[in-house]
Amino acid sequence: MPTHVAVIHYSATGNVFHLASAIADGASDEGAEVRLRKVAETAPEETIARNPRWVAHRAAVAEVPDATLDDLDWADGFAFGSPTRFGLPAAQLKQFLDQTGALWAQGRLQDKVGTAFTTASTTHGGLETTIVAINNVLYHWGAIVLPLGYTDPAIKATGNPYGATWVSRKGSEPDADALAAARHQGRRLARVATALRTIRDDHT
Repeated sequence: MPTHVAVIHYSATGNVFHLASAIADGASDEGAEVRLRKVAETAPEETIARNPRWVAHRAAVAEVPDATLDDLDWADGFAFGSPTRFGLPAAQLKQFLDQTGALWAQGRLQDKVGTAFTTASTTHGGLETTIVAINNVLYHWGAIVLPLGYTDPAIKATGNPYGATWVSRKGSEPDADALAAARHQGRRLARVATALRTIRDDHT
């Protein structure tokens, strides 16, 4: 049975979605079965309507399924992505994570592996703190937190060992280096998730 990887993200204008797609591709390259999922939008319609890129991205990903708790239960490993909002993940992703109490209480998320990724509009706009904030949830679940580290030349180009990131200056989309780092993060996630699943299977 292939390793199961869930890539769950929130993206308003598309940058996080591009990283999520690259992570999903990397996990698939390692033979994992991947679910690419977006969390439900909760922003007011009038707020979305004021931003043409937000409107366009929502239409572009209309066919991407919304994440459910079953995706977490199913997964051996998960990647969570969000744009940074004042150094924290967006409320949309946090709202989804806040629903995981029952799975946590049943021990359904422990000993799985998780990793995080993000984007911001400025270099010092909270990239690392957003990833660490997402990882705080993994600590409580008893999941294994997977950093990106300097484990591939692509990370040396982007310079961020926390997870795949992109600084979107003037609305720019992730470049080749950022996408390469994200694909490596997906491959690394799939490999470690496979190893941990073997250990879990040996103890059940």
